[in-house]
Amino acid sequence: MAFLRAFDAALGAPRPAFLAGHSLGEITALVAAGSLHFADGLRLVAERGRLMHEAGETNPGSMAAVLGAEVATVEAACAQAAEETGAPAVLANDNCPGQLVIAGTHAALDRAVALLKEGGVKRIIPLAVSVAGHSPLLADAAAQLRDVLDAIDFSPPAVPVVANTSTAPLTDAGAIRAELAAQLTSRVRWTESVQAMRGAGVETFIEIGPKDVLTKLLRRIDGAATGVALNSAEALRQFAREHAAG
Repeated sequence: MAFLRAFDAALGAPRPAFLAGHSLGEITALVAAGSLHFADGLRLVAERGRLMHEAGETNPGSMAAVLGAEVATVEAACAQAAEETGAPAVLANDNCPGQLVIAGTHAALDRAVALLKEGGVKRIIPLAVSVAGHSPLLADAAAQLRDVLDAIDFSPPAVPVVANTSTAPLTDAGAIRAELAAQLTSRVRWTESVQAMRGAGVETFIEIGPKDVLTKLLRRIDGAATGVALNSAEALRQFAREHAAG
């Protein structure tokens, strides 16, 4: 949000066609869209984290990045692992072509990894997390988060926010509450979210924040799109100069 405020100050708060945030970043996007007060956003992040931590202790699980595999291949391996172990294993994040993340119980995840390797997938990287995010193991956390969300006042976004779970624009408080609760147990459809914005005519994507992860994903999703990572004071100054010149 500090980067966004600096961006607004330098460029006069230009109005984007859409906003989107990956997983936790969806809350940031809603604050940026004026749908959620900053202080409420902080409280929501804290409660979300607390509930996820508790879920990780009650229903232990983990996640792993699967590189170079097709969505259908990963979905099939997860479905087979879940059937064989009787425990959840799901495709949790579709970040970009060739970069997927799976989640589930330790036993189910191990079986899914084994199946993928048997099928020829060479790069699978365990993630250093203590919770199986975006999986059924967070169902209790999602139910409790709904109570938290019901106590927060959401305004209609000034700019449509593209939902992680459906890739549809969030335009009212009811849809926002449903999305933020569902997101804990549902897949982050980032590839499809970017494609939806491209389909709506978006050509330039600006990543606000200290890194450039989403800009790198954009290159894999659609090489014809322009991605700009405003992740430093110098990057912001350069962009502002070019914007003023253009």
